[in-house]
Amino acid sequence: MEDKSAQPIVIKKINKHAGHHGGAWKVAFADFAVAMMAFFLLMWLLGNTTAEQKKSISDYFINPIATPSAGGAGIGDGAGSSSSLIQMGGDAVSSLGKGDNLNEKFDDGEFDEDLMRDLENMHLSELMDEMLSAIENNEALKPYKEQLLIDLVSEGLRIQVIDKKNRPMFDSGDATLKSYSLEILKNIAAMINKGPNKISITGHTDAMPFSSRRRDYSNWELSTERATAARRALIEGGLNPDKVAQVVGFASSVLFDADNPYSPKNRRISIIVLTHDAEEAIKNRASGTLE
Repeated sequence: MEDKSAQPIVIKKINKHAGHHGGAWKVAFADFAVAMMAFFLLMWLLGNTTAEQKKSISDYFINPIATPSAGGAGIGDGAGSSSSLIQMGGDAVSSLGKGDNLNEKFDDGEFDEDLMRDLENMHLSELMDEMLSAIENNEALKPYKEQLLIDLVSEGLRIQVIDKKNRPMFDSGDATLKSYSLEILKNIAAMINKGPNKISITGHTDAMPFSSRRRDYSNWELSTERATAARRALIEGGLNPDKVAQVVGFASSVLFDADNPYSPKNRRISIIVLTHDAEEAIKNRASGTLE
């Protein structure tokens, strides 16, 4: 008879190790919750969207190449916040023909005013990004990037070309552009001409009184002549003359550096790519119309 007591007793132990996989369902649930939140947010947005905006969204998905990408997001000719001088994106969304004027569409009431303002802001943001990128990457412009200030203000996209101590735009008391200043303005012209917006050009001086034998000539005349010289340079660079809404000289009445009225930075040319509202305000001031 076989002796069973001689057989070894084998005891199997199963060790259960707790791991992160035990909470995998939480990740799946979190993804589901985020997806549902995004879905309800989309439904809410669509419920608060006009028919024109829905058409614009639809046109984007039908032909995204024809629709400009959204950019990031005030006038004054004083100091402000802060984009190839070669090429820029499309002129307008696909619902507009190439070269169509957004302002004309705005005036005709063809599109919702809020939508038009959104499109205009997109265009100006794109333009700013293009210019900032060009200043960083264009070898011809890099030396002057400290003299080029670009920002979005309430009246549109502002481009300021300011004097530097050893590199002024003009000789003292003169309205003739230096060669490098002329080149900068020509490059700016090539870019802003591609959009439908009109522009404002203003000239500024520092607070140093103008010294001249002519008693009837002051910083007011000098700043105006410099703004006019900038206009000629922009047109020479390819800007459509019809896109100039105003040319103004402010002398030293709007200082860039108010704490230092004699600073070279106060001597500058300011170009503003105008929004439709700002353009209309200029027209109304000129005609004496009050809103």
